[in-house]
Amino acid sequence: MMEKVRDVPHKPGVYLMRDRFNRVIYVGKARDLRKRVGSYFLPSKMAVADLKTQAMLDAVWDFETHVVRSEAESVLLEGKLIKEYRPRYNISFRDDKRFLLVKIDMSEEWPRFRLARFKKDDNARYFGPYAHAGALRQTLNFMRKKFGVLTFGRGAPNERELKSSTYQVPVRLSELTAEQYRERVQLAMEFLEGRSREMIGALEEEMRKVAEKQDFEKAAELRNMIDDLRNTTRSTRRFTRGSLPSTIDPMADVQALSDALQLPKPPQVMECFDISNISTTHIVASMVCFRDGVPDKNNYRRYRVRTVQGQDDFASMAEVVRRRYSRVLLEARERDPETAEFSQENPRDALEREQFVAVRLPDLIIVDGGKGQLSAACRELQRLGLHELPIIGLAKEHEEIYRPGRALPLRLPEDSGALRLLQRIRDEAHRFANTYHQLLMKKRVGESILDDCPGVSQNRKNLLLRKFGSVKRLRQASVEEIASTEGIGPKLAEDVHRFLQRH
Repeated sequence: MMEKVRDVPHKPGVYLMRDRFNRVIYVGKARDLRKRVGSYFLPSKMAVADLKTQAMLDAVWDFETHVVRSEAESVLLEGKLIKEYRPRYNISFRDDKRFLLVKIDMSEEWPRFRLARFKKDDNARYFGPYAHAGALRQTLNFMRKKFGVLTFGRGAPNERELKSSTYQVPVRLSELTAEQYRERVQLAMEFLEGRSREMIGALEEEMRKVAEKQDFEKAAELRNMIDDLRNTTRSTRRFTRGSLPSTIDPMADVQALSDALQLPKPPQVMECFDISNISTTHIVASMVCFRDGVPDKNNYRRYRVRTVQGQDDFASMAEVVRRRYSRVLLEARERDPETAEFSQENPRDALEREQFVAVRLPDLIIVDGGKGQLSAACRELQRLGLHELPIIGLAKEHEEIYRPGRALPLRLPEDSGALRLLQRIRDEAHRFANTYHQLLMKKRVGESILDDCPGVSQNRKNLLLRKFGSVKRLRQASVEEIASTEGIGPKLAEDVHRFLQRH
């Protein structure tokens, strides 16, 4: 999981935690996505987490992130996604996570501009939401002075408001009728709707003139006022149902990928291979399967590379592809002995016959890498008679797509659904391979403890591990159980037992 975190950008956005059934169980926002998401998978986080957080982290199987333009937009998107998914580990969307709205009820005789957090179905006009609460309050103060409109409170202007100089622009509030006052309100609403460019331009011109007169204190006040107006009236992206990440249609991405690669049909079943050779001790590979654009985890496979010495991605990819599709062809023959010779029939055509639906070949093969990995995989497919299978290589550095027989790679737009689908399947293959590699390394570290045990040769070590399965089980065994192992006497059994209890 931490390997996937490294690909998360240091940008504001929203993250979704998913369980093994791909259900969203938690939605959160972050100013820095990588720092926030990465913190969840640190051992120290689990140690100090409360019971609810521990339960959530235990259930997390995968996560996804969505970058937005600002922290303010992350709050809006978080609220939309919580309402969309209703994740089990999210508390209700509290008021303090909502931005402020400006409400004005035109049914009142003297409408006032008031702040609200909830938009109700009460026939009132609502403006916003506004991300900057402080800037909004200063903007309301500006509106009182510029348009002479009432804010906060209720009803007709009181005696203090009638006498206040704030509301005397350009005519005294006490000399206005309710209808004349509503004309002021109409101008103020137009200002809130974004028709403020001319007004801001006029303030900027006034600021320049004041600065030329070296009245820098007044110029600073005007500058702050302009900043507040811009922050208030700046349009904030709205996240409607159609723009939510939850509405991404995997099959739409599948169709987009089919169109981009000019495939004969949409790739309903895709298999992606990745090699993990972090060290030469264990070189492993993964094969993940996506069906209809989503993970089909029942058909994931993992491999230990057997025939390759050292770090050779090309040879490792060739071995894994050969083993995978040799196995598919072998299973097909075992299901129907008549296919042992395949006559003059292409193996792919034979597999596509009705009786072989259960062991069908994928509609698209994806290898993690560039020309080298792709060429190695293509050679193995040709040897198996599967040269017609669609296959591509995805090079991670520039997200370039390599295709057999094409000299130049294909580059898809970053916001392309086809590219996002390829990235999801490639990242999943990478995660699955690394998880297997870490498992083997952890197992090897445990086994290596026996190398330091006096009297335990390599042969005796193998005998003990073959009987007990792991060092953990061997440590739990009694002296008598250890002594019953072939080649291990009572004295050595006591030494082994004592050694494991101390180490």
